[in-house]
This record gives sequence, structure tokens and C-alpha cells, in this order.
Amino acid sequence: MHPFASYVLRSYYKATGWNEDNLFTNLTRSSDAILDFTVPNGISLSMSKSPNSLFKTTYSMNALPSLNGSVGYIFTSCDLDIKTSGHVRFKDMIERFKVYDQPRRPEGKDEWLAGESVDTRDYLMYGRLYIPTGRLDALYSTRLYPTLQAIVAAISDPLGRVRSDIRGRGGDMSNFMVYLQHDVGKWCTEYTWSAEDSMWGIKVLHNFGRLAGTTPAEPEGNPATSASSPKVKVKRVDEEDAIEGGLKGRVCAGAEVYFSAKERSAGISTGFRFSTLPDATPPSYQIPPPSSSALSTASLSKTPLPSQTPTTITALFNPMLGHMSGAYSARVSDDLSLSSRFDFNVYSYESEWTMGAEYWLRRNSSLERFSIENQSEVDQTGKKTIHGVVKARASTSNDVSIMWEGRIRNMLVSLGVVSDLSSRLKPIKSIGLELSYFSSDN
Repeated sequence: MHPFASYVLRSYYKATGWNEDNLFTNLTRSSDAILDFTVPNGISLSMSKSPNSLFKTTYSMNALPSLNGSVGYIFTSCDLDIKTSGHVRFKDMIERFKVYDQPRRPEGKDEWLAGESVDTRDYLMYGRLYIPTGRLDALYSTRLYPTLQAIVAAISDPLGRVRSDIRGRGGDMSNFMVYLQHDVGKWCTEYTWSAEDSMWGIKVLHNFGRLAGTTPAEPEGNPATSASSPKVKVKRVDEEDAIEGGLKGRVCAGAEVYFSAKERSAGISTGFRFSTLPDATPPSYQIPPPSSSALSTASLSKTPLPSQTPTTITALFNPMLGHMSGAYSARVSDDLSLSSRFDFNVYSYESEWTMGAEYWLRRNSSLERFSIENQSEVDQTGKKTIHGVVKARASTSNDVSIMWEGRIRNMLVSLGVVSDLSSRLKPIKSIGLELSYFSSDN
């Protein structure tokens, strides 16, 4: 389950038109949602409040295995439509398998004041204080230009409360990090710097094919001349053209280079991702038209329905460490997604195979009980709504994890267990329960 702060940050990116999925950092997000989901540890409770569309507060408390808590505050320059935990779209709170749409070039917001265009710079400020450790986390995100975003993050942890074994190695838990993200749609570049170990890094992701919202270039010249003597358009075979017997999709590839001045070490990694074209119809087609005219019904009935299985294939390779990783994920039905990943090291010959599944739970319900913003959780029949999801993963290292996430009345709930099948003394490693509730006065 996404924490409330993460939900607000994603809403901020959506409101400002920033595509966080077009990053090399999130290259394997679809498979990680099934194979690397986080199981709650102990018992935790979080409560959040949105007094207005700009300011948010969040509080959390962990009862087991130790008693601690935190207090957080969020402020944004733009209005955010934050739903309550009882009405928020359930899939927006879950890290799930998804085939992301084609990337597009970010565009700035058009703000007008007294008939003149005003250049506004959106920003988000976030701070969290942990009790009783006194650790302080801070984050500031702002759009410098429509295609350039800056993020500054800081961690302040009192050195006196750090364990002596870490403090003996000179390990100060405090850190200061700077991120610059430059996204033009076709290319996306990330620049990072960390003060703790003087780590410099650059990540690049390139998308092959056309961007979303673009069409093939029209012949230049007089339109009348072009119409009278049209040019023969040569079919171009690329990642968006279906190959007989294969899948129709697109490919993106990227690389990462980092260097630590303090440790005098460097590293490099590369990766690529193949994704089928999104299979889901736009949300506007899922909502019944306001008019029941025959024209509207005919236009919806003629909407082409895709026939291929939503699939994502990713591969990563780190030549310096010799680590290779390949993942295959697909949604085999409307409610079931499967994923598998194979990790291998060419130097030590160590390998691991991980398998996972994601199954959505539905229940019969009348359509009148839900407002229009919640109709996105209703399937095409309009009779079943999503009320939970079950995730499970197993690996050759004998680790098995199962987690259920759902909604009980107005509260979001996560319940999970992690087990080790190779241990007879302690087959259950951890059990966790997480409760989340947030309200809004908007």
C-alpha cells in the first residue's frame, strides 16, 4: 500500500503533467510490483488529513516490534484533488502490474492573470520527524522548466543515537541528495549527487518510435499539389509494427553510470524494456455517455478492442559486478497477472529464480452505489467492483511471501506474512498488519 505521502507526490506529478514512469530508475516497475512487494512488519497505523487542497498532514505509529512514530507535513503550490481512504480509487494506492502508455513531451501549465500569461513554478515541500529517534526527512521538488524538474532530499539523524558499531566506522546517517530530471519524451536524463559518499551519477533512457499524441509527418509543400499527386508512403518496420506471430509494442533502452569520489569506485549498468501497447480502453470509454443517442452508442461499439496479452519484458546487466537479470510479466486474464525473474552472476555462478502472482478480488455490486470517479474500478459488465488484491511470490532461496491488501469500510488494510521454508525452527520470519486512514475537507 502506498503511504499517504507517496500518494500525494504521485498526485502532484499527475497534476503538473510530469511522467515519473519515463525514468531509467523505474524501468522494472511493472515486474517489481509483483516480485518485490513490501510486506508490512509488525503492526502500524497511519492517519492523514487534508484541511485544504494545498496543505496535508500525516501521522503514523508502529506498535510492534518496537513503539515509535512520526509526524509529517506536505505543502504544494497547486491544488490537488486528494480523495479520502474510503473513496480513493483502490488501484491508485497499490503498486501493481501495468503496461504504461507511450511517453509524451511534458508541457507547462497555462496560467492566466488579467488576460496575460503568467509563468508559475510549481513545487512540493515535505517534511517528516521520527519519534523518539529525532530523525528528520525533508524533500523539495520543483519544476524549473516544463521539461526539467529538480528534487532536493535531506536526512538528518543525530549522530549520538546511531549504534556504536556504525559510528565506529564513521557512518553518519545524515545525507543530502540532489536530483535533476530532464524529460523531453524521446529522451529522459537523470543527474544525481549524494553528499554522504560524494556519489555522482547519470541515467539515460531512450524511447524508440513515435511519442504519444504525434502523427507521421505530412508531405511538405502545397496541400493542393500534395493532394493531386500524393507520395507513396513506404511502410517502415519498427517497434510499433506487429511482426507476424509476435507482439505489437515498443522498446526503450537505457544506461546508468555512477562514480564515488570518496570510495574511489565506479559502476555502470544497462537495461532495456519491451512493452506491448496498452490494452485498456481510455477511462472516458468506461463511463457511459451522457446521451443515449444511437450515434454515441454506435461510436462506442466501433471502438477497436485489442487482442494481445499485456506483456512487459525487461533485462538488466551490470558488467562490473557481472550481474544479469531478466523478467517476464503478463496479465493472463482480467484479474490475474504473472511474473518471473531470473538473476545470474557470471563471476560466482550464483543464480535465483523468482516467481510471483497478482490476483484482484471482485464482488457483485449495483452500479448505483458508486459515483463516476469510482466507475474506473467497475469492469465492462458493470456488476463487479474491485475490493482487494492478493500478491504472492516464491523463489529458489526458499522465501515465500503472501500479502492481502483491501479496504474495510473507510480504512485501507494490508496484511502479509514472510516465511522461510528451509528453516524448521522458525518457518515464519515475520507477520505484519498495516492500517491507513485519511480524510479530506475539500
